[in-house]
Amino acid sequence: MSQSLWESEVVNQTQPEQLTMEPETQSAEPEQPAAESNQPEAEPQSSETATDSGALALSVDDFSALEERILRAVSLVKRERQARSAAEERAAFAELQVEEQTPLVESLQKEVSSLHAERDDVRKRVERLLEQLDALEL
Repeated sequence: MSQSLWESEVVNQTQPEQLTMEPETQSAEPEQPAAESNQPEAEPQSSETATDSGALALSVDDFSALEERILRAVSLVKRERQARSAAEERAAFAELQVEEQTPLVESLQKEVSSLHAERDDVRKRVERLLEQLDALEL
């Protein structure tokens, strides 16, 4: 038979009613070999395809569906690769910005801590002045 193992499994699993049709088409095979003797070798293969037209039609549909699924998977992989490369570029850019801004952040943190210390000193001085004013009023 010209049918592969995969095709025969697909036919058995998906279309049991076509299996009942195939023996009828196979009974037509003995009539065709007499006609094939006068024709080139390429035609016997086409006669086999004609006898298995129900199975081939199913396998063509299955093949088309498989082809469609593969094309969708390929496009999905392409999109995911593009998204991944874009994400990697954004991550690299963000890392570069972090490296550039790290010294600035550190200097700002030092400045904030020095300003906190200065504020505490000013608060202590103001408290002492208020205590001195309270002492004068008594």
